[in-house]
Amino acid sequence: MHYYLGIDVGTSSTKTLLMSEDGQVIGVRQKGYDIIKKQLQYAEQDMEELWDAVKQTIAELKKDYPKEVSRVRGISYSGQMHGLVMVDKNGKLIRDAIIWADQRSKAQIDRIYETVGKEAYRNTILNSLSTGFLISSLMWVKEMEPEHYEQIRYVMFPKDYIRYRMCGEFGTDMSDASSGAVFDTKRRTWAWDLIEKLGLNREIFPDRHESREVAGVTTEACARETGLQPGVTIAYGGGDTLMQAVGNGIVREGILAANIGTACQLSGVLGQPLYDPAFRTNTFCHVDASMWILMGANLSGGVALKWLMNQVLEMKSYDAMTSLASKVPAGSEGLLFLPYLSGERTPYNDPNAKAIYFGMTLKHTRAHFIRSAMEGIVFGMRNSAEIFHDLGVCYEKIIASGGGARGRLFLEMQADILDSEIYTNQSNEQACMGAAITAAVACGAYKDYQEACGVIVHLNDTVVLPNKENQKKYREQYEVYKELYPHNKDLF
Repeated sequence: MHYYLGIDVGTSSTKTLLMSEDGQVIGVRQKGYDIIKKQLQYAEQDMEELWDAVKQTIAELKKDYPKEVSRVRGISYSGQMHGLVMVDKNGKLIRDAIIWADQRSKAQIDRIYETVGKEAYRNTILNSLSTGFLISSLMWVKEMEPEHYEQIRYVMFPKDYIRYRMCGEFGTDMSDASSGAVFDTKRRTWAWDLIEKLGLNREIFPDRHESREVAGVTTEACARETGLQPGVTIAYGGGDTLMQAVGNGIVREGILAANIGTACQLSGVLGQPLYDPAFRTNTFCHVDASMWILMGANLSGGVALKWLMNQVLEMKSYDAMTSLASKVPAGSEGLLFLPYLSGERTPYNDPNAKAIYFGMTLKHTRAHFIRSAMEGIVFGMRNSAEIFHDLGVCYEKIIASGGGARGRLFLEMQADILDSEIYTNQSNEQACMGAAITAAVACGAYKDYQEACGVIVHLNDTVVLPNKENQKKYREQYEVYKELYPHNKDLF
């Protein structure tokens, strides 16, 4: 029996999953870390700390499952998207990574649009520029830290650096490359004309590949540091939203994923590079040359509950929070939460947007605040669902992922607010599973993603259905929710 590792290099932690060839999860190990915030709008991470987390999770799996780890045939990755990692000619890190949550580069975005033309840029990239995207952060480094820019040999995304440490080869995949917003998403290649107009060195952009392509094999150095065998096949992998889709079996049109992690996304597979003409959503390359993915992204998902738990209510656990929230009726008795704690992408793409609790009265308790925060997160996803509908995207089911799939209350909210049956996966680690499936496909264990997902991915029998009484309350509240940002934009 062969085994595969799926490594999810996330924002708050790294998870490594050990999977057998037939899709059985042998074990999962996790190591957390924090975001470095040197200033209010900054969000950085030390890639060496993330590499240490990868090594630790692999070592723990090897300790507990030595025979299975010794038979690992392939490895692949899921990674937090958009962020900028820079290495010099010796492959050494130049500075901490500037990750997706960073908001410092608004002025650079304005100058990019002035240089290239806003419509010309967006019609090539198929996305609006956002702070925290690789190109926005890179232009900030070029302007504000020229001594660092001059040292760059390659730019890449966080999971690409981890892969480099394991196989010694530089490169990236189509999904992450398209999320960096300097990529011709239709043609699946770097947007060389735009790169030249911006005065950037072409040579710093690494080769791009499909997720299932082989990047290399584990080196002797990697074997010494991780305990893995040398010569294990390593595939390129992909961005976490794309790998989560694979882990949910979303490798064809007609199914959406609703993921609530640190941030949250609503996404679905496309057979063509469809995009929102108003650029409120994102269109990225998916894991196969014939597929793209449409995504609505909200920057505050589980991080809003973490903030509420640790910095406001000083509670001990999410379970304790949801237990309290479940005692409050749908709609939180008029209390609304606009979850823009880190600015927002879909639908406003505004790094200056702020969070709001609206409708507070003396009757509201901490239970109301918790439930309202959860509802606000799902209202944000409904924004995306409405855009998808307007674009003619049809779907037969929604699969809940991440933290939003692990509690009945969040599932009920998604069914009611998104007006859809909500399914869940038998696996709790869809991004890791997607990466492990990619490794198996890369090694030839399956001919393609469709065959692999047909064998490995299984949904639970229980389906959460919308509650009509709750839906009536939520429809009324959603109309107020949609007015909160427009009425406060200038104040933000």
